[in-house]
Amino acid sequence: MAKHKQSHRDSAANASQRQLRVGELVRHAMAEMLARGDVHDPVIEGHLITVPEVRMSPDLRLATIYLMPMGGKDADAVVAAFDRHKKFLRAEIAHRISLKFAPDIRFRIDERFDEAERIDKLLRSPEVKRDLDGPDENESGNE
Repeated sequence: MAKHKQSHRDSAANASQRQLRVGELVRHAMAEMLARGDVHDPVIEGHLITVPEVRMSPDLRLATIYLMPMGGKDADAVVAAFDRHKKFLRAEIAHRISLKFAPDIRFRIDERFDEAERIDKLLRSPEVKRDLDGPDENESGNE
């Protein structure tokens, strides 16, 4: 069996209920901070950013926060801006949700949208469209 790179969506299916619940609490805290403009950074303030998912490690000590700037523009600059404010964000998350330990946080770009767009492009390509439309009239039998 061929090994494949495990995406964050694949591993999310194996997460415990507690990991999912805490991840959702962290996601809501991040979304609220962004909506209120609590993070003062020109890069972050200059983009509309969504937080589609937060994945927690099994011991709840690491939160991987997936970000998506609208239009996917300046993704690297956005992640760098969040990294600059990591200490502040970690403290705010710890303040907003009560856990035994404030989780370390790391930021990643959510690439699911890019992957979906790539698949959509493939499905619209002439070769795939031809295969999806079915056999030519010359090839079809009596139905």
